[in-house]
Amino acid sequence: MSQLNPDVDHLLRRAGFGASEADAETFRDMSLANLLSHLVDYEGWPDDVDARIGRPDHVQVTSRDLFAPDIDIDDARQRWMFRMIHTRRPLQEKMAMFWHNHFATAYSKLTADSGNLQAAKMLAYKPGALRGPQGQIELFRQLALGNYRDLLLQVAMDPAMVVWLDGQFNTKGKPQENFGREVMELFTVGVGHYTEPDVYAAARVFTGWNLRESVGYSDRDMNAYKEFIYNADEHETSAKTFSFPISSDGNRTIPSRSASAGIQDGYDLITALAVHPETARRLARKFWNFFISEVYQPDPGFVEAAANVYLQNRTEIKPVIRYVLTSPWFHLPEMQYARYAWPAEYVARAIKEVGWQNFSLDKVRAPLAAMGMLLFEPPNVGGWPLGAGWFSTGTMLARTNFAATLAANQKDNLAVELESNGGAPQDLLTAMLRRVTPAPFDPAPQQALMSYLVAGGAWTGSESQLNTRAAGLARLLVGSSEYQLI
Repeated sequence: MSQLNPDVDHLLRRAGFGASEADAETFRDMSLANLLSHLVDYEGWPDDVDARIGRPDHVQVTSRDLFAPDIDIDDARQRWMFRMIHTRRPLQEKMAMFWHNHFATAYSKLTADSGNLQAAKMLAYKPGALRGPQGQIELFRQLALGNYRDLLLQVAMDPAMVVWLDGQFNTKGKPQENFGREVMELFTVGVGHYTEPDVYAAARVFTGWNLRESVGYSDRDMNAYKEFIYNADEHETSAKTFSFPISSDGNRTIPSRSASAGIQDGYDLITALAVHPETARRLARKFWNFFISEVYQPDPGFVEAAANVYLQNRTEIKPVIRYVLTSPWFHLPEMQYARYAWPAEYVARAIKEVGWQNFSLDKVRAPLAAMGMLLFEPPNVGGWPLGAGWFSTGTMLARTNFAATLAANQKDNLAVELESNGGAPQDLLTAMLRRVTPAPFDPAPQQALMSYLVAGGAWTGSESQLNTRAAGLARLLVGSSEYQLI
């Protein structure tokens, strides 16, 4: 694989999951502007990736029975990884993962309420053969770069979120505070920009935002489902006053309304929170950490500029991400390899770069859990500990073990594909560094890689030597500290 322009490679790592050999052929001669449009305006590309599951030239999936990612969470995890690797819309999957962490919802609690099948369906169901509302991750794909106010509203009505934050128990006689607190603390303005009385007022706003079950509901019936309902009889109708403006004229009170009209309370509060300047700044800081750097603190100039784009575009996310990916900060040399790879990013990128022939995604679920990121299972409502928090002795060992498993699986393919680069050890190292893209090595580890290649005798480039050294080199590179940065 010929080396991509470093700026192109940087953009593909941050707005996608790196580049496979086929990706490199597609993007090699593409300008940065055209690549950005390709990534951001992804609606022009078919979302046909699920239809390619099972093709022999793609990464494989393995199931205990019939592959059923709409109702089996282990199969759903494999489908999502398949999408990260093979999608024609990498930024859509990247943003779905971002929102999955931002609106962290865990399968384990949903199972306690609704059983394994319905919990999987609430998170992963892609509308088609079965009945019921789309799963939460499909919502994140649908509105990945959409309007944030609309996304907040849909999340508030999402069955998985209603169960996760106990909204089905939010009644006028006993307002439930969980969603009212988290919609401010985690989803919008953040700590320091709301008060405890605001939490109680928000709980009252969302009274009656409950769930109902389909007729004949059973937690083991594939066509059964839970869906959002506004239960007017359980809505608390009095006025609710907040410490921040609710309307554009500065009024801080949601007026008293009849129970039948009370759902508007939630619309008013969500709109007020979505357009709050602190929500804009908080999202800007999160986008800095996700797309630009976790090594460098968000630049105040960037935060204000990105927040202004968000507010000027009425909470549309696509213009904000376009700004982020074209901002001067994104293209600074020091921002390359200045972000820690989330485990799912690490695994998807490694498979794309090393290879996937006859490799099954069933082999990544346990390693991802050991790395600290079991998809659909964030540890709490705050999401995963990001940045350097991904790394410990145990999680780094899980990464290096995965590198060894993948390299061993692709041993024969690597030897064949790199045969023309086996004339000298330096040629093999250069070719592998074009294929597998770690951060630049310092001289000492670079020399250690060369020493590995020539250990055990003179280099001949024989089939036996390539079989051993190509896979070993891939293992060392993917398991290196330099590869943990994107």
